[in-house]
Amino acid sequence: MKIKKAFFDLDGTLLPLDPDGFVKEYFGGLCKKLAPRGYEPQKLVGSIWKGTAAMVANDGSRTNEQVFWDVFADIYGEEAKGDIEIFDEFYREDFCSIKAIDVCDPKAAETVRALKARGVGIVVATNPIFPLTAQKTRLKKAGIDPSEVEYITSYENSHYCKPNPEYYSEIMRVLGCKAEECVMIGNDVGEDMIAGALGFDVFLLTNCMINTADADITKYDRGGFDELRVWLDGKI
Repeated sequence: MKIKKAFFDLDGTLLPLDPDGFVKEYFGGLCKKLAPRGYEPQKLVGSIWKGTAAMVANDGSRTNEQVFWDVFADIYGEEAKGDIEIFDEFYREDFCSIKAIDVCDPKAAETVRALKARGVGIVVATNPIFPLTAQKTRLKKAGIDPSEVEYITSYENSHYCKPNPEYYSEIMRVLGCKAEECVMIGNDVGEDMIAGALGFDVFLLTNCMINTADADITKYDRGGFDELRVWLDGKI
């Protein structure tokens, strides 16, 4: 069956990324933004990690956004939800200045546009632990206009996170597609290749590969963007 949807991970796939550098800059910027509101940096960072862990463990009963803010309010009190706009302002105005996301691979955008030109719907299947505003900023840094893609997962529209297979199932329900009509392209063996268990064809992008469990990758089609383009030609 010819593919109808191409799911792409973002960090380390469409957007080359130094994870450690990104985390350092991200938390540094957010702490600076929220300092005037009385947030102590160490406690704030710990709270965000707790909220992130809760989103990863989400059972689907609430959106990831709701899960995060419920955890945050448990730590700081319900009145902390009044600062949501300050967080949103950070993602709108400050997030784009993070230097760790200023590197792009032109082949990523070229691959997306080549697929779109051939009628394949593009899904940005990035772990939905950030607001849509932040996801779009990172996508633009990859040289891809958000209007070029069909769907982007974010904490507002998602009820699961990777590596939970339900994350992928939810996207398919929203888009009305079947696993055998989709491919998943990503750099994280544990989070992205799990889509294969649902019936996706999967491709492991090795440019910035993450394999924390030291899993056997020989069973996966893999390589850089040149190899990916050849692989995709056989799927369309």
